[in-house]
Amino acid sequence: MTLHPKGFDLSLERVTRLLDRLGNPQDRLPPVIHIAGTNGKGSAAAFSRALLEAEGYHVHVHTSPHLVNWHERYRLGAEGGGRFVADEVLADAIARAAEANEDQPITVFEILTAVTFLLFSEHPADAAIIEVGLGGRFDATNVLKKPAVSLIMPVSLDHEAYLGDRVELIAAEKAGIIKPGRPVVVGAQEHDAAREVLVETAERLGCPLTVYGQDFVALEEHGRMIYQDESGLMDLTPPRLPGRHQYANAAAAIAAIRAGGFELGEHAADKAMTTVSWPGRMQRLPQGKLTELAPEGSEIWLDGGHNPGAGLVIAEALTEQEEKFARPLFLICGMINTKDQTGYFRAFKGIARHVYTVTGAFSDASVPNAELAVRAAEAGLSAEPVNSVADALMLLRDTWDHSEPPPRILIGGSLYLAGAVLAENGTPPV
Repeated sequence: MTLHPKGFDLSLERVTRLLDRLGNPQDRLPPVIHIAGTNGKGSAAAFSRALLEAEGYHVHVHTSPHLVNWHERYRLGAEGGGRFVADEVLADAIARAAEANEDQPITVFEILTAVTFLLFSEHPADAAIIEVGLGGRFDATNVLKKPAVSLIMPVSLDHEAYLGDRVELIAAEKAGIIKPGRPVVVGAQEHDAAREVLVETAERLGCPLTVYGQDFVALEEHGRMIYQDESGLMDLTPPRLPGRHQYANAAAAIAAIRAGGFELGEHAADKAMTTVSWPGRMQRLPQGKLTELAPEGSEIWLDGGHNPGAGLVIAEALTEQEEKFARPLFLICGMINTKDQTGYFRAFKGIARHVYTVTGAFSDASVPNAELAVRAAEAGLSAEPVNSVADALMLLRDTWDHSEPPPRILIGGSLYLAGAVLAENGTPPV
């Protein structure tokens, strides 16, 4: 067995052993918001951070994967807003974790999770937001014994080879982060079977439970976001993150913060809706080296969503943009071979004019561009393979009919591709 086996190896034995040798830093964290789910985890983490910081809290944030630089996984709480961990601080924590591991087999994610707990235990903060990497029950972050709250976002099919091929099986894996007697918030679920599994698990473990659509809700009213729970109404500025699905994501974060025992007033919640940021997820790219290659006046979006559920919410968000200002929609997509590519593309049938498929250096598991074009065609889309994102943008530029409005372009299908695009564009996360 190699020191760092590739892929996912679902067990807590290795990370538990390593953390024990490090003095169990996971037991010395500030109150934790632990987030699982198939889609929306990152948005929920971003909203939670924005909400807590708007209320004046210092907040640590762990997310994965990173887009451009490894240190994006670790944001340390600070006055005026958190900062990515400094390179030398991160390098020291990795070295200590590697030394404590004593050359025993362990996955890269497990080492990086141990680093999360080291960093978050050694730097003071008022709260820590920790995103699950894969699943929940056997995820390396699931050594947390008493989170302030467990938040479970929408559950749908993804990673079927590891988590199961039915949504209730995947929900059972996500429900593994629920701890006896600890508060649980269930975000908006598109599948009743998933919601039932999550609710039944929380009730069986005697957890205070808050469920979207039952105990809290968000809706759009007269251009505002209305959040309602048992405490009353909050009249808020609509979320800065595009897409109607972000109303439910924001609401889940608000409910989780309150369920976790944090103070959160309407003024802070309103401010958070205007400051929230989540790179690589329906991110507008107004400038940069790559954007200069597109037809003049193009509207370019970047999103790393990579499964059918994500495809649906991205397509809905782009339809909203179409309602505001009509433009022809083109997709530039790269995906990895563990995803349901046809299912992802199916969400864009009838709204995308054409798809350019790419492959290459963004991941050694990327689907060959010609094969990905076939998957898009199976979903009913016009598609062709090209060598790179840059080539797709230049091809659009050189063939554009200027009698039409400049195109709306979505670059997506993989977080790895999103990271490569941000790096090549010269606009990494900050």
